[in-house]
Parts: sequence; C-alpha cells; structure tokens
Amino acid sequence: MLTMTNPLTGVSEVFSRTGSASEAPSLPASSFTNFPRQVAPAAMNLKEMEEQLSALRTSLICAFNQLLDLKDLNTGVHSTRLAEWALHVAGELSLNESVLSDIEVAALLHDIGKIGIPDSILQKPAKLTNEEYALMKMHPEYGWAVLRHVPGMERASLMILHHHESYDGQGYPAGLKGEEIPIGSRIVSVIDAFDAMVSSRPYREGLPFEEAEHRLLQARGTQFDPDVVDRFLPLARAEMSSVFAAAGTSVSAAL
Repeated sequence: MLTMTNPLTGVSEVFSRTGSASEAPSLPASSFTNFPRQVAPAAMNLKEMEEQLSALRTSLICAFNQLLDLKDLNTGVHSTRLAEWALHVAGELSLNESVLSDIEVAALLHDIGKIGIPDSILQKPAKLTNEEYALMKMHPEYGWAVLRHVPGMERASLMILHHHESYDGQGYPAGLKGEEIPIGSRIVSVIDAFDAMVSSRPYREGLPFEEAEHRLLQARGTQFDPDVVDRFLPLARAEMSSVFAAAGTSVSAAL
C-alpha cells in the first residue's frame, strides 16, 4: 500500500502496489499544464467575493446609520461627527491601520443599541428612574448583539459593547479596567462624553466648551483613558467653532 497526497486537492489517496518502483502511480501531465488556468479563475472569483463582501458591509453600515437618524436625528449626526474624531485620535495614538476601520465603525454605530430603548426614556426631560436607567444601560449590549452577527464587524461590536466602561473599572457592562477595555471603546468613551456634554437637546442646553473640557480633565484617569483625553482635547480646541455650530451651542457661549 502507498499513500500519496494529490498536490491539487490536498487529499491523501491510497494506492495498492505489487510491482516494481517503475509501476508507481503518476498524475497525468494535463493536471499540471492546466493548473495556471484553474487557479486564475479561482483567484478572480475570490477577489470578486471579497469586494462584494466589503460593499455589503459598507451598505449595512450606511443602513444602520440611517436607522439611527430615523430614531433620533441628533443621534445620527452625533455618530458621524464621532467617527471623524475617532479616526483622528487613533492616528494621534499611532494605532495599527488594521484596527482603524473597526474604530470608525464603533464610533459611527456606538449608539445603534438605542433603537431598542423606548423613546419615552431616550427623550425624558426629567431624571430617569432606577428601572429606566437600568434599561438605558442595556444599549451597548443590544448593539453588540446585533453587530456581532455581521461578518467583519466582530471587533467593532466588542468596542461598542464596552464603550461605557470606565478606566478605573467602575463602568458597565463588564467592569473592565484600564487596557482591558478595547482601545476603540476608550476612544469612543471620551469623544462621546464630550460631544454629549456640548450638544443641545430638546430637554437641555449644551455646556460651554470650558466646562466640558474641565469635566474631561477631572475624569482623566478615572472614567477616561488619560492618553485619549490628552490626544482629543487639542482637536476639540482647534475645531471649536465647527463643533459648536454642529452641536447647537453658540461659540460665544463657549468662550
């Protein structure tokens, strides 16, 4: 008995042999001469499939962002702004390019789980009850539960799951601490908090820039990653006029 592996299929095949070595089985010459013609279409098909998957992923991201707009126009605009900031901060931190796309998606869709939160809670002008707050705190898990099933969004979904963790371990849902928290989550945490503070809502006015900056610095090292805060604040200062125009707060109020 002789076991050989077919070089084209990778499948081991067993041959029975009773004669001399010259009688050992051989593959037909056509298997080798046709090999380049067999590989080229396969490579093209693989490339086409990758391009189609990438296009589908992009379409899903756009669709999810549109859902955010339908749920709450402020949420959709807020998420688009955060995606731009997140990429800037990631660049300042010299993060590997392989994670930039995941961070962008996490920033863009970090609030996707709020689709599962009733409007009566999202838009409530008064303080939330304990029960309402407990439900509100579920939105990162709702977002993760949806996006983790989308091929290519596994890492982004984990960043979304943990974007309300605190650097000191006092956040939710898992109580992760320091670098246990995905870097994308730490970036989104800072820029999300800042944008929420300066943005006006139907039930409250946005904070002046200096107050929002003070609160970030006050929570630096406790709620927020200090490196992320240090990289983000210069960007916020440089873009103050456009930030406040988009957030609905006057520049004069920020100065």
